[in-house]
Amino acid sequence: MRIFIQRNCFMAIFLVLLAGAFVALSNLFMRKSIDSGGTTKGFMVFQMFISFLCTVLLEPVRGGNYSWNTPVVLLGTVAGLIVAFMLIALGKALLKGPPGITFSILSGATVMPALLMSLFFGAALGFPYTPWHALGSTLVVGGLFWAGKGIDGLQDLKGWIVFCVAMFALHVGLLTLFQWRAMLLNIPNPEEVSGFFTAEEIKCAWFLPCMFFVSGVIQLYVFLTTEKRRPKPKEMLYGIVGGVFNGTGTFFLICATQAANPLENAIIFPMFSVAIIVFSNIWGQKLYQEKVNWKACQVSIVGLIIGTVDWKGVAASMGF
Repeated sequence: MRIFIQRNCFMAIFLVLLAGAFVALSNLFMRKSIDSGGTTKGFMVFQMFISFLCTVLLEPVRGGNYSWNTPVVLLGTVAGLIVAFMLIALGKALLKGPPGITFSILSGATVMPALLMSLFFGAALGFPYTPWHALGSTLVVGGLFWAGKGIDGLQDLKGWIVFCVAMFALHVGLLTLFQWRAMLLNIPNPEEVSGFFTAEEIKCAWFLPCMFFVSGVIQLYVFLTTEKRRPKPKEMLYGIVGGVFNGTGTFFLICATQAANPLENAIIFPMFSVAIIVFSNIWGQKLYQEKVNWKACQVSIVGLIIGTVDWKGVAASMGF
């Protein structure tokens, strides 16, 4: 019985690490698509539509909630636009620079929404900003700059930096939108904060499917208008496999939030970002011989944990 309980206690951590590994594998197959002579544009078309199918199964079908409303569909559309442009910037950055560091920069955006939500909504709505947040953010940014210290030899360093900044900013916007939606879900009268949603409307299960569908449509349009060719077989294969890994990672992340105890709830999302950074750098080093600065990665990981963990919640769950 004791062994069973101990395994259950760590199930959420195991699931979130598994989710990070699957998302990192999705990132790997994006790189594989490029290596096979394809492009990120072709890959993302298939990845987004497979992710759309996965989230339909995970959200409305799994929950048996098929009703939808215009405000949430519009919110999902906005999120889809952000995802689409973020992925375009990510694709450009991958063509110009090392994938491991590029994905680490993307994951580093995790620390920024706390600052933005605190500025806009404050502690009254559950978004205090403490010195821990500031310290964590500083460590993340410092670690990323340290990790990128050896990339001076890139042929198009300025172009890589521009696209990295763009994808980072768009990811911050997307994560902030997610947190804003989560805030509306957790307050009794969301219409008092936002005039667009009632308590029933914001619970609509079509937000994520709409996000992936809109992003997929934009990716399809970009692909058809800029490349004007049929997708290559390996492009299709890697996109479908990448979409399955992306959707499966989302599924494991959802399972982790459901299996988590109060202590685990406080560290799930930081652990998710940390897992993506670590696994992306592992395949970058092993498969592409990237020179990964693991000490810099450790600094960023410590910053992610310090800056995003709810330390009051952790202390409360431990009885302090």
